[in-house]
This record gives sequence, C-alpha cells and structure tokens, in this order.
Amino acid sequence: MNCKTFQNELPDLLLAPADQRNPAAVAHMKECPPCEQEFLSFQATFGLLDSWTAPEPSPYFDQKVTVRIREEQAAPKMGWFERLRTHLQLNTGRQFRPIMAGALAVVLLASGGTATLSTFMRPAQPENVTVSATVDDLQILDRNEQAFQQMDQLLQDDDAPAAAPDQAHDSTQPIA
Repeated sequence: MNCKTFQNELPDLLLAPADQRNPAAVAHMKECPPCEQEFLSFQATFGLLDSWTAPEPSPYFDQKVTVRIREEQAAPKMGWFERLRTHLQLNTGRQFRPIMAGALAVVLLASGGTATLSTFMRPAQPENVTVSATVDDLQILDRNEQAFQQMDQLLQDDDAPAAAPDQAHDSTQPIA
C-alpha cells in the first residue's frame, strides 16, 4: 500500500478504530512515519472535538425566536421590485451565467443571420463594363499617333518658310 491509498483509508481508521477491516492500512501506518504522524494528529483533533461541549442557549431563546417569527409574518409583503433587488444584492450571480451565455448566443446568431441575409438579399448591382487591356493599348497608340501627326504638322509649319529660300539643299544629301 502506498501513502495515497492510505489517505483514502484514513477516515475509516479514524471513525472505527476498533474495527480492523483494513490490516494493510494499519501495516502501512506502522511502516511509514509521516502517515502514522498524520493519523495521530487526526486522532488528537477528534479527541479535542469529543471533549468540547456546546454552550447552553439563553433561557429566553425560544421566546425571542417566536417573537421574531411573528414580526416577520406581520411585516408588509415586499413588492416584486424590492424582492428582485434584494435577491440581486444577496446572491452570488451564478444563476445568471447560463442566461448570459444564452443571450450572447442569441446576439451572435442574430448578427450572423443579419450579415448573411444582407449579403444574399442585396439587390443586383449592374456590373461596370470594363474595357480589356488590348482595347486600352490600342486607344493609347491611337492617341500617340495623333500626337505624332500634330507634332509633324507643327514642325512642318515651322520649317516651311525657312525651306523655301534654301531650295539648293537636298534632304537626301548629307550636310557637310
């Protein structure tokens, strides 16, 4: 037998010392000094409790209790709000934990359901027509072509008066 098993058998040894139901526990106690010390400590405590006597109540105890009971019966009944307030002030709040958990679950379900419904019930919005990348590139090239044409026209307009007196210069021949 080990010390932990002895701890389980200790109440039986203390409450019925004459009854030798578990000789293994008694043998362990004789071999293990800490377990024997604990047994002797508990035995001394039980001996002190057996020698203690409760004080006698006062001779008017019964009369005082009876008067208090009559006063409580004659007192006006508390309203529901006052009973609720007293109950809330004097309790530990353990009974409200399941209610709070249920309320939180309802709130989470309601918010999740609302979010889900708003997602699925949303009116169909027209999709924006997107232009493909190829069309965008062609439009950019077209604008570039127009810009090049305008630049050429500007350059030709600037070069035209200067080119008229200089007819001898041929654009195919290199300039020296």
